[in-house]
Amino acid sequence: MWMIRAGEGAYLVDDFEKAACVSIGWNEIGDLSDIANESDLKSKYLASFQGQHTSKSSNAVAMIKKFRFDMKVGDLAITYNPSSREYLVGEIISDYTYVQDIIDDESFNHIRKVKWLGHVSRDALSVSSRNTLGSTLTVFAVNQDVASEIKRNLDHQQPNQVEVLAEENEKAIEQSRNDVIEQSSELIKDRIIAISPEDMEYLVAGVLRAMGYRTRVSNKGMDRGVDIFASPDGIGLESPRIKVEVKHQKNKRMTSQHLRSFIGGLREGDRALYVSTGGFTKDAKYEADRSNIPLTLIDIDDLMKLITEHYDEFDIETRVLLPLTKVYWPR
Repeated sequence: MWMIRAGEGAYLVDDFEKAACVSIGWNEIGDLSDIANESDLKSKYLASFQGQHTSKSSNAVAMIKKFRFDMKVGDLAITYNPSSREYLVGEIISDYTYVQDIIDDESFNHIRKVKWLGHVSRDALSVSSRNTLGSTLTVFAVNQDVASEIKRNLDHQQPNQVEVLAEENEKAIEQSRNDVIEQSSELIKDRIIAISPEDMEYLVAGVLRAMGYRTRVSNKGMDRGVDIFASPDGIGLESPRIKVEVKHQKNKRMTSQHLRSFIGGLREGDRALYVSTGGFTKDAKYEADRSNIPLTLIDIDDLMKLITEHYDEFDIETRVLLPLTKVYWPR
């Protein structure tokens, strides 16, 4: 089974159904009927799209190859109509042809004729199948499990299918949500690690401002063991007075000696944060617990959580250091 997208936003889906065919663009390369193999196809593509980035040309050639060589008569083909939330399912009944004026877009002349068999509602499919079919590739092979589910729905149109799958879908949605959260957390941490040590101080200061504090970042080389000072009024007359040390050293954990050096510069009434993106040794954590001055250790996981929790309150200077986009997920 093959998915063939009906142009951007599926604007050609009605043409596909009316003309009983599927089609792809890239008309610049012309008729491929005489092209015998993938190597010749690649040569013809590169001659038509000179100067195109390698990754883009490789992806395009891979999709055109599927349409020209890999699809066979008798294979099933599907395309998606986002307006009706339905997959149009059919059987490929012709080899590759290059025909003009079948599709109401002059850039879609690569054709395979299709006998349409029916429609399958996206809502009748499991979440895992919907996720698989959500790929934005123009042409891709549909795996056997998803293809089997589509065929079952096509053969046995069940009006209560959504109810039957409700519990399964709810679990799958939750698993997908957890997967996305885990992946996004790791990507955010990758971006944090890539920030320079100097900018890291400004990022941490930005987090504190988002939490309602006013901050001062020490001049480089003049911090005396304190990189950031934060308080409600910004000058330390109001409590809490927070002193922050920031260590941004990849794969280097802070030890108890580092913490003792920092604690030695604090005074009664201070509150302290020690931020280390490389983490802390076990002895360092014990040292923080024994400290007479309240001291909170923040590793990269803690920092990432603070960033995502307070990002909506970030000022523009802090957002520039770490640009993020909010993702909406169904409840």
